[in-house]
Parts: sequence; structure tokens; C-alpha cells
Amino acid sequence: MTTDSGGAARRKRLLWLVAVQTVVMAALGLLITRVVATGGLLAPDDAFVRVLAAHRGPLADRMSGWLSVLADTPAVVGVTLLCVFGLLLLPPARRWSEALFLGGSVAVQSAVFLLVSTLVGRPRPDVPRLDGAPPTSSFPSGHVGASLALYGGLAVLALTRTRGRWRYLAAGILLLVPPAVGLSRMYRGMHHPSDVVAGLLNGTLTLLVIGSVFLAGRRDPGPAAEPGDVPDPVTAELEDVLDPVTAEPGDLPGPVTAEPGDVPGPGAAEPARPTGTAAAAGGRPGGGRAGGGRPGGGRTVVVRHPHACPDELAARVRAALLRHGFTDQRWISTAPNRPCGDLAEEHAAGGADLVVACGGDGTVRACAEVVAGSGVPLVLVPCGTGNLLARNLGLPPDPEEALEAALDGGYSDIDTGRAWGDGLTPTLFTVMAGAGFDALMIRDASPALKARLGWPAYALAATRHLTEPRVRLTIRLDGGRRIRRRARMAVIGNVGTLQAGLRLLPRARPDSGHLELVLFDPQGPAGWLAAAAHIAGRPLRRTPAATDGPVAGGALEYFTATRIDVRFARPRARELDGETLPDGARLTAAVEPAALRVRLPRPPAATPPPPAFLRTTAPRRAGAATGPPADARAPVPLRAPRTADR
Repeated sequence: MTTDSGGAARRKRLLWLVAVQTVVMAALGLLITRVVATGGLLAPDDAFVRVLAAHRGPLADRMSGWLSVLADTPAVVGVTLLCVFGLLLLPPARRWSEALFLGGSVAVQSAVFLLVSTLVGRPRPDVPRLDGAPPTSSFPSGHVGASLALYGGLAVLALTRTRGRWRYLAAGILLLVPPAVGLSRMYRGMHHPSDVVAGLLNGTLTLLVIGSVFLAGRRDPGPAAEPGDVPDPVTAELEDVLDPVTAEPGDLPGPVTAEPGDVPGPGAAEPARPTGTAAAAGGRPGGGRAGGGRPGGGRTVVVRHPHACPDELAARVRAALLRHGFTDQRWISTAPNRPCGDLAEEHAAGGADLVVACGGDGTVRACAEVVAGSGVPLVLVPCGTGNLLARNLGLPPDPEEALEAALDGGYSDIDTGRAWGDGLTPTLFTVMAGAGFDALMIRDASPALKARLGWPAYALAATRHLTEPRVRLTIRLDGGRRIRRRARMAVIGNVGTLQAGLRLLPRARPDSGHLELVLFDPQGPAGWLAAAAHIAGRPLRRTPAATDGPVAGGALEYFTATRIDVRFARPRARELDGETLPDGARLTAAVEPAALRVRLPRPPAATPPPPAFLRTTAPRRAGAATGPPADARAPVPLRAPRTADR
């Protein structure tokens, strides 16, 4: 194996994240110019600049001039080169990731600024200007974006790559530079207030995009810890850029409880009891047939999506399994009407000791539906469009690397969910079930674009439904009282991380014994920006909120339960693990704790022992002696999702 695939994946990820950022900024600029032209909410945009121009003075003129020079192109380029050379040349070691982060942030911000300003073409304020007007348009502010990319990037490095309390003062001073530059640019008549806000947004998005590619998951060991040192939450959070969610003490999986008097609505089916192998196992992981998933032995069934897993990759998967001793392989191809081929028949006949799913989340879901509750381990080879379960389980993004890491690792039992409703029979899911905006986005994503672009195709489809109307709905949590709301989207998650490391559901973990619900209800451009800023800015916050409730000005609202029932006033588009479902007015989901056994990478040797509720044992033959089999590997704890390609 080589590392070229990881580098190629990183470059592809960077390219599409920057493309999405450019589209967002250009759309925002065109929206603002249109609102201003029609005399909308931004009509007073020029008034603030006129007030500043009317109160100019010699001292303020000099100070604003210094600040403008601080963010001018020669100064930004010079300071960036000086810092990059310092990171690469000064001892004790070359810091390539940090240098790429800082230089890349400044370069990418500038490229996005130039493209967006050309597309938008907004004129500058109609006031006397103290500087010569450059050829670029007023939107967004290039000085503000460049200063945030440079000085904000230095602040991130100061917080994550240095020690001592002085770094807070240094980071605070650095972070004051961009807004000060923005005020100076408005004072000098060069930008409207909305241009400055857009410059801050462009710089922030750039830091998040470049940081997620070059800094995420790359820790700096720094100097040795001294006695009495206490881990710093700010440093720990920013070192990861996209924060991992850790299990809280006592957060034990809870059972699914039935609510008195909860009668299903017309057409709604209730979950059935496990059948086949799962029933024989009593519905408990580890209770299936003997020897399920013993490393290097037994029969392996490989379920292959023929388009997601081409012949070349299939050959590498076969070779990797052979290297690990899995010589008895049965390969099954999926079909549109058989998402896991004839795995169900093979499994019912007792012909699987290990199941390998080569495909996306749809293939994984279909395979999990068959083996859940039987104790037969599932190995994920992520080669689909989203691969969200693999991301949330911390698997490498490269399919072959993910397979090797899983086969070298051990077992973990994770939760699944089961969803049902009107026109929807009880169906297992491993990632998320949703209705509304997200289902429309998935339904309308072009298959050709998905094959060519990957997950950014969903972002393009989402733009078609930004004006989707809100819908009245009611929710019930664990059989409690009905809660009435309006929302554009409802998503129930077993895991919470989306592409690019964005955590839509901050407390959803596949070993928590609970599901998390988010209602998405942004109102107007401000609501959409608040929701996007809250989700995109989560990586810079230490931990998710400790309680349910609304955030981002009510654009998002969170709930947690073991069973969640959502009923809409009218039928809505629905989806399950990225697969579209028939429209319906009800979506109910219940957690099935520790129902699915998976093989995951083994954490580093320095990782402390997992919590007790994560320590599972391998399946044993009936009547076997107490203790794990001699050839069984120890289970591994769930790890935080990977947020960068290595």
C-alpha cells in the first residue's frame, strides 16, 4: 500500500470544499446586492459609511491608514512568507502541516476573494475615499478576509502549538486585527458593512476548510508535561479542529421501552421481533453461531457494490483478506432490488463468519439489517458517496486502508436504529433517518454528478430547496407528551458527523443507547447563516451543549431519546441512510443498543482502557469455558471520527 491515495483524497477534499465555499460566498454576494437594489433590509448599508465619513479627523485618518497597510497585499504576503519560512526552518523540527495551513489559508482566501468579487461586481460606497480604489469590487472585503486568514491562522497556531498563558493574550491581540481592519476600511470609504461581514465570513470559512485538511487530527506533542499540569480544554479542542465527542461516565445504553397507549397510526407498522439467526441468538450481540468473526478463520462473505467497488479495488480487497488468513471467500454482487445480494439467504444457511461490505452507506445498511443481533462481525470498506458510518467510526477514508486497519483491529458492538411509519415497514438504519429538506436533497442529487464529484453533488441539489416551506409537526419522546413545532427538516441520528467533519448531531454516538433528533428551521438569510455558522463553528467549541433545546437563534433544536416519533401535517420526502423512501406523514425510530458487531481499528497503545460498557466479548460456543477464545482479539473502543486524510 502507498500513501498516494490519502494525498489524492486530501487534494480532492480540499478542491471541493473550496468550490462549495466559493459558491456560498458568490450566492451571498448576489443576494445582498439584489436586496440593496430593491431597498430591502440592507438599504441603510451606506448610511453607516456616510456617518463615519462625516466624522473624520487627522488622528483617525492616520490610525485607519496604518490598519489598512497592515492588511494590504505586500504586508500580508511578507508576513505570511516570514511565518512559513520560520515554521519550516526554525528548530526543533520542520512543521509542514502548520506551514501548509497558514500559507494555504492566505492563498485560498485570496483566490476565493478574487473570483467572488469578479462575479458579484458590487460598487464601492458613494462617499469620498481616502484610498485609491483597486480594480476589484467592494464585495467581499479582501483586506478583512486576508487579515483573518493570516492573523486568525496565527492565533489558531498560537493556541494549539504553544504552551503558557501568554498564548491567550497573543491570540486575543491577533484576533482583534481583522475587525479593526474592517472598521478602518469602512472609515476610509472603501467598503459597506455587509462587505466587511462577508470578508470575516470568507476568512473564517477558509480557516475551517484548510484546518480540516491540514491540521485536523495532527497533534503537536510539544514540551513534556510538568507535574501538576492540567490539560487545557481550548488547546485540546483546537488541536483536533473538529472536536471528538467522548463518552460521559455513566452514559450506559438504555433499553427501548414501550409507551402505554401508544397505538400506531393508520398504515404504520410496529417493529417485528428478530427472526432467523437473530432470533436464535436472543437478539443479543455475541449470541449467534459459534466462532463468528474469529480472525483468520471461518467463511467470509464479501458483499460488493459493482459500481462503487470496481474490479481493481475488488482485487485489492481479495488480496488483503487473503493476507489476513481469510481464504474461504464468497463474493456477492448487489443489485438495485437486492442491496445486499443474496446475503440473507447465505446468512440464514449459516454460511457467514465474517461479512465485508464494499460500498456506501446503503450497502452497509442492507448488510447490517441481515447480521444485526447475530454476533457475526461486519467489516466496512468505504467506497460510496457519503460513507458516513465509516467516518463516524474513525475508519480511514481510503477503502484499502480502512480494510487493513479493521482486520488488524478488534470487535466493538454499536447501536443501530429501526425506523417505521406510514407506508414504511420497520427498517434498520445505522446512520440517520430524516424527512424534509435533507430527503429532497438526496432525492434530487444527480447520479452523474455523484459519480463525478462525490458528496458535493448533494450540496448542489440542496440549493434547489432553500426556499422549501416550513411544515407543522409534532414529536413524542419515549412516549411523553406531544411537542408541537414547525420545521423544514427533521433528522434522527445514530451518529452525528457529516462530510467535511461537520457535526449536525453533536451528541449522537453509536454506543450511547440513545438517538438524537434535530429540527432544522432557519428563517430568512439570517437564519440560514446562523445555522451554517453554528454547525461550521462547532469544531472550535469545547463540547456540545449538555441539554436539549434550541440553538442558533432557534434555527436548530435538539432532542434525545430512545424512541422518537415525528408526525407531519402533510406527507414529506423521507430518507434512511442516504436512500430515498416513499413520502409519508410519520417517521418513528427506536434505538437497538449494541445490536451490530463491527471490526474497528485498534487505537494506539497509549490509549487508556475503554469504559466498561464498551468492553465486549467475542461470541463463544455453547458450553464453552468462561473467558475469550485463545484466537480471539480483544474488542476495541469506539474512536472519534477521522477529520483529515492522512
